[in-house]
Amino acid sequence: MSFHGLSQREREFRAEVREYLARELPPDTVRAVDEHRSLFLPPEVTLPWQRKLLARRWLAPLWPTQYGGCGWTALQHFIFESEAGRAGAPLLAPFGLKYLGPVLIKFGTEEQRQRFLPRILDGSDYWCQGYSEPNAGSDLAGLQCTARLEGDEYVVDGTKLWTTHAQYANWIFCLVRTDSTVRPQAGISFLLVELRSAGVSVTPIRSFTGEHEVNQIFFSSVRVPASHLVGPRGSGWAIARYLLEYERGTFIMSGVLARKLARCKALVRELAGHESERLAMLDRIAGMEIDLLALEAAELRCAAGLERGRTPGVEASYIKIAFSELMQRIEKLSLSALGPRGLEFSGLAASSTREGIVGAYQNNRAMTIYGGSSEIQRDLIARSLLGP
Repeated sequence: MSFHGLSQREREFRAEVREYLARELPPDTVRAVDEHRSLFLPPEVTLPWQRKLLARRWLAPLWPTQYGGCGWTALQHFIFESEAGRAGAPLLAPFGLKYLGPVLIKFGTEEQRQRFLPRILDGSDYWCQGYSEPNAGSDLAGLQCTARLEGDEYVVDGTKLWTTHAQYANWIFCLVRTDSTVRPQAGISFLLVELRSAGVSVTPIRSFTGEHEVNQIFFSSVRVPASHLVGPRGSGWAIARYLLEYERGTFIMSGVLARKLARCKALVRELAGHESERLAMLDRIAGMEIDLLALEAAELRCAAGLERGRTPGVEASYIKIAFSELMQRIEKLSLSALGPRGLEFSGLAASSTREGIVGAYQNNRAMTIYGGSSEIQRDLIARSLLGP
């Protein structure tokens, strides 16, 4: 970690984290991370690690301790995530821990918190996110999935698209249209839907690499208890904005990228052809290392703001741009270092680190689109600085 202003207590915490990771992180898990194509691994890999962290009380640093959070400072959170990324620990699925958990803590009822938060922590419930639709991606105000109130139930009809890990999930949190007579943003609500409900179907979407990461979900007269509405009816737009700031601003990705960049540098030194080509690639790596330092600084500022009670705000947009574009640059250079050898690893099943490089390059071209495209993020930054 490049941050040097650590107190004695923080240096001791970093040493404790490193010792724990060296002892408890299974080599097979690290291998699965290095070979995997996409950002989030399947739950059979991540849930055992999540439960280890829960037993250690090192899970959910963004949650208050009364709901199972670990009570860390912002810098402790940064230290842990940074060291875990460098060690090859899997990124835990964020949909419950980083997205829905903070939403329920801020907007949910105490009954909802008591019911859902413990099951998020221990992995009993595995969540996915229902935002995008065929005609509502970056423009979520255009969503058409409806929920009409009948007695003490909502009846949901419509579809959600690009739903990550819906094939594993048993619950989904959805933006739904509960009122079509008001302006689009005011007619949206935030609803929790059990995916085992009658009328729900999940259709896999295969990427061109053969990866099954995303899905389309169809709702046909799905009945949902009205008690599963989070916040007041019509408050979904405000909740969605809050959640999206967490989605973009609470990932500490510098450790993950540092590991990828170190592997890229080793690959360049091993495989790059002519000496001039090798030096040119190493020069590009030096530029990426500088950009990685800038990302670390932004992550620390954002974490410090969270500790003071601030939501990530527009800085989350910068972090989303920075880590997604830097990851693509690292993977592109890694692929260049492989050169023609990359053709050997272009099959559908990854079974080696080098195959994982090719697959990750192909899969993560979408990283600058999902979660808010880079173009949209730049627009948000400009509006914040220059006004509407």
